[in-house]
Amino acid sequence: MRPTHVRQQFFLIVLLALPLTGMARAQTPTSVLEDPFVRERAGAGLTLLYDMQFEEATAHFEAISKRYRNHPVGPFLLALTLWWEILLDLSDTQHDEAFYVAMTRVIERSNEMLEQDRNNFDAMFFKGIALGFRGRLRSNRREWIRAASDGKRAMNYVLAVADVDSTNDDYVFGRGLYDYYAAVIPRRYPFVRPITSFLPKGDRARGLAALARSATRGYYVRTEAAYFLLQIYYVYESDFAKSIEYATMLRQRHPGNPFFHTIEGRVYARWEDWATSEYIFRDILQRYLDNQPGYNAAAAEQALYYLARAQMVFENYKAAARYLLQLKALSARLEDDTYFKVMGRLLQGMVHDALGQRVRAEDYYRQVLSMRAWGSSHTQAKRYLDASFGGSS
Repeated sequence: MRPTHVRQQFFLIVLLALPLTGMARAQTPTSVLEDPFVRERAGAGLTLLYDMQFEEATAHFEAISKRYRNHPVGPFLLALTLWWEILLDLSDTQHDEAFYVAMTRVIERSNEMLEQDRNNFDAMFFKGIALGFRGRLRSNRREWIRAASDGKRAMNYVLAVADVDSTNDDYVFGRGLYDYYAAVIPRRYPFVRPITSFLPKGDRARGLAALARSATRGYYVRTEAAYFLLQIYYVYESDFAKSIEYATMLRQRHPGNPFFHTIEGRVYARWEDWATSEYIFRDILQRYLDNQPGYNAAAAEQALYYLARAQMVFENYKAAARYLLQLKALSARLEDDTYFKVMGRLLQGMVHDALGQRVRAEDYYRQVLSMRAWGSSHTQAKRYLDASFGGSS
């Protein structure tokens, strides 16, 4: 996925370090999610949300909030528009505080319900999911300790929900995540084994099956499950066919969603199908220029970066340089040294090297070394200062 998956891996490792015993279990789930009114309104609202029609989605969520005034479902659904505003441009923090306030409200309402009935199914469900979303944002903001706290608390409730009703295609989503990561993370990252050794064993195949079930048959979480499967097959399984399967699924369901659109382009780039990746990112850039909903400057930055990389592979260095100049101008709006801002400068140095413009190339490499390190950006800049970049990418 986007080169922030190390942070996501950290958060997922944290989720494994939690107590799984002592959670009260309801015998028969009674949930607002089973109300036909909520199913209809929430289903329509989620579709509109993923299609970037935020105002229309909010109208459906507000109807649910008015019917269930003191229930956590209202503030949770209404906060999803904030969540997507954040996802579409992670460099923009202006929505963070409002999102944290909304998730805190969800947790507080859930706690009030749990005080009356510690087995309350909805209270467990919404508290767990609110903690999970809040933790995901905190991990993106590099607030590791607070993210860890949210993650540990979230999975208690998420797993309890799955235990209450394992026949529900939505509720097994959390269990599927646990099974997969509990099996895979300790093998991939041996340093976490002392933390995870006392926890229940995971099951990779069972986890993947549960997630696939939620992605294809779930009602509320099928898009989220498909996204996690795409991330799993892209980052952990290195499976091109499966990555494309879920990227295609998401794109077919929500063809106007720029987040899924850029992921599709990155999948093809990862497996070096640069012709297809170039085609996708040209479309993304054009949608940005046409002011289509959600296709913001952050999406355009990604498009320009990958279009430049494609041109470098094709050894069209002058074309790559033009894309990189546009990327530099677009990223100038940002005070922070974001991934695409930094890596764009690195590519500029490489392009100028390939064009025989060594002095300009060295200037860009030095700029990279003065900026925040992303991945191997500093290592590569130092390498090309010592010996010029020769061509391709």
